[in-house]
Amino acid sequence: MHKTSQQLTTGWSMRQADDLSQDSWLPVKTVPSQVHVDLLANEKIPDPFVDANELSVQWIGEKDWVYRTRFSVPSNSEDKTQTDLVFLGLDTFATVRLNGHIILEAENMHTAHRVRVSELLRPDNELEIVFHSALLRGRALLDQHQAEHVFHVRQTEASRIPVRKAQYNWGWDWGPILMTAGPWRPVLVEQYVARVEDVWTQYELSADCTSCAGTVYARVATTQPDNMAVVLSLADDQDKVVFEQTCPIGSDGLVQTTFQLDSPALWYPHGYGAQTRYRLSAKLIRADTTTQLDAQSKLIGLRRCELIQEPDAFGKSFYFRLNGIDIFSGGSCWIPGDSYLAQISPARYRAWMQLMVESHQIMIRVWGGGIYEDDAFLDACDDLGILVWQDFAFACASYPVYDSFIRSVEEEARQNIRRLRSHPSVVIWAGSNEDYQVQERYKLDYDPEDTDPESWKKSSFPARYTYEHLLPKWMQEEDPSTAYHPTSPWGDGKPTADPTVGDIHQWDIWHGPMSRYQDSAELAGRFVSEFGMEAYPHLLTLHRSITSPQQRHPGSRLMDFRNKAGDHERRMITYVAENFLVPAAADLPAFTHVTQILQAETMRYAYKAWRRMWGAPGARHCGGVLVWQLNDCWPTMSWAVVDYYLVRKPAFYAIANALRPLDVGIVRNCPVWTSGHADPFAAGNECEFDLWVASSRLEAVQVDVEVRYVSIATGELVAETITKRVLVAPNATTEVLAGQCVKVTTAKARDGDIDPFVVYAVISVQGQRVAEDMAWPQPLKYLDFAERNVTVGFSPARDCVTVQAQRPVKGFVFEESEGLKLSDNGFDLMPGEKKVVAVSWDGRAAQELPWTYIGK
Repeated sequence: MHKTSQQLTTGWSMRQADDLSQDSWLPVKTVPSQVHVDLLANEKIPDPFVDANELSVQWIGEKDWVYRTRFSVPSNSEDKTQTDLVFLGLDTFATVRLNGHIILEAENMHTAHRVRVSELLRPDNELEIVFHSALLRGRALLDQHQAEHVFHVRQTEASRIPVRKAQYNWGWDWGPILMTAGPWRPVLVEQYVARVEDVWTQYELSADCTSCAGTVYARVATTQPDNMAVVLSLADDQDKVVFEQTCPIGSDGLVQTTFQLDSPALWYPHGYGAQTRYRLSAKLIRADTTTQLDAQSKLIGLRRCELIQEPDAFGKSFYFRLNGIDIFSGGSCWIPGDSYLAQISPARYRAWMQLMVESHQIMIRVWGGGIYEDDAFLDACDDLGILVWQDFAFACASYPVYDSFIRSVEEEARQNIRRLRSHPSVVIWAGSNEDYQVQERYKLDYDPEDTDPESWKKSSFPARYTYEHLLPKWMQEEDPSTAYHPTSPWGDGKPTADPTVGDIHQWDIWHGPMSRYQDSAELAGRFVSEFGMEAYPHLLTLHRSITSPQQRHPGSRLMDFRNKAGDHERRMITYVAENFLVPAAADLPAFTHVTQILQAETMRYAYKAWRRMWGAPGARHCGGVLVWQLNDCWPTMSWAVVDYYLVRKPAFYAIANALRPLDVGIVRNCPVWTSGHADPFAAGNECEFDLWVASSRLEAVQVDVEVRYVSIATGELVAETITKRVLVAPNATTEVLAGQCVKVTTAKARDGDIDPFVVYAVISVQGQRVAEDMAWPQPLKYLDFAERNVTVGFSPARDCVTVQAQRPVKGFVFEESEGLKLSDNGFDLMPGEKKVVAVSWDGRAAQELPWTYIGK
């Protein structure tokens, strides 16, 4: 009998467990699903994403919920036929009954479950799943284990710590408290006499990447291994079989054989080469008849990834090397893509990852307060060439190590390592997110010189036993070729803010001392795996989430409610007031615009400064930059550079431009703040500046550099233009001008006044412009942006729009909406130039394209 698999998607109903009335059962459109999704579909609750409705659905998290369905399976008279129920994800504490018999007690959202049910089946079967309140169970576990562990926590309540559930469900500083429950991943019925559980490979590339040798493995579940065999094979992207071997099955179900490939086609991140993959297959056959009983295949990529941590002039490096190529890992952090994970489609995952490619981002970091991401997410990263940093599912807490907790964590870790290990995109696992910062905050025990794991278990920070002993052990057993990092941030046991080693989370901008984004160059680390600046989403997103016009202004009750960041009122307005003229309190469009330009400017300064520190081989001062965060899980104002509806903020384009394969960077060295206060005369008639070109191209490129000095008041050139031809080093930073001094000589300047000017740099290759940058006097609020004389015109087909101005323009932004796609936004304009932006619309997009700029 060939294995059959039936997914139970329809025919479900659900109800509140303590509501026993006859009409309490509600239809469920499809499974996977979660309680809020079904209650909303049945109009039993208001939309928690709108206004303050989040508060009116808090009761859901304190209730138990029941899902049920009926199913039948085909009868089969063949001996040894088995039937399993497979639950790929239950959220979270669940009691599962089949025909009245308890078959499973689940307690971990992150694990799958397979239950043999052959003896319980009937012609018509009833499956019932009771989901118990994770909130209440978590509080009970706190009480049960309070004598053995102190549950220190940052972010939300401590009841999340002992519960193996996505931690963001308890709320975070960017998301709502929505305690979900339900069959959040597929439920299957499988019948078989034998099946392939997994197929994978471990391999090594030669030093010159011209050959690949390793072992192919499969694991088989069967009671008759002597009568069966497994055909293991590799086929290239043209379906040509390049390796095949028929293998016996070991007594433990393990199958293995060695292989070697000459001149293998390699997998690269986008921009560095092709994303070539091979199909790895395991076919389970009857040895005497070659009848196929089951098969499993997956696409794999062959590549060598190294995490380079070597002593150098700056401390100890931290960057990735793929197939011998050093990679500057510019990218983003990823939070769960929705508060309701069950409703994220593969197409939506791919759309998110396509945004990474469009913005030249190489790496996505899957944050530890969410989930081990969906196969569709990883498939998109493999296909598009995006490197994945995956955190284990721990975040901002001191986690326990009591026996039942560790047993659950081990099953969770091993399952997910096995599921992700064949994806070429996954290049590193980290033990947790910011848990060692919790250790520092609460002064928990930590002695880097203590190397005894058993002593760690008995300390006030027992989670060290998990991160530095158990997880690396399980990684070595399941996926020894992938890098492991004890936590993020982490640097060899040094303080987590140490900029000389490991990765850092640079929250001196926004949090902490609220450093100025203009000082980004002073805030670098060996790898900046978090940093960010908040901004409002575009207006249509705000209007969709706040329905009352009276509440649509900064500082309103609903606007403040929706922004979950602590102290966001003081932090946001401080950064706005330091850099811009503060809009009127009731002017939501103007305030939205300045927050967006604030965020975009932060991205520009940080990405350009830290990419400049990529340096050259042997001097990789900064190995990567990951913004917090790419996305939102609901419509809100946050650090995301793209909102919940996949609408890009101007910061998205600032990152895209800073990560171009060839980019020019320019920074003014003149003082901006004196004694902690803004200097209103720092925008004067002279300045010094540096100019560099950053390249990720693998060959040297001859570049023409042009530097102009443009009066902000008149748009006229105020000093002699500089032109240079430069040979840009491959995969490195090339310093072009250092301490270049310019002094303007306009009539206005001679009269003793100041004539602020922009330093404007353009680089071209063979006459084609490839990048530009502008260094404006800071802060921007002292500049006069009146009378810019901007014109905007559409092409007849409305597929491109041309923008021009007679004087320099800062922060030109088109108002974006869902379904609209622009080639650039949030840009600056120089007189005498035409900015052409490609535009595409789908049926969701607003057909108007309002625009604004600083000072309009």
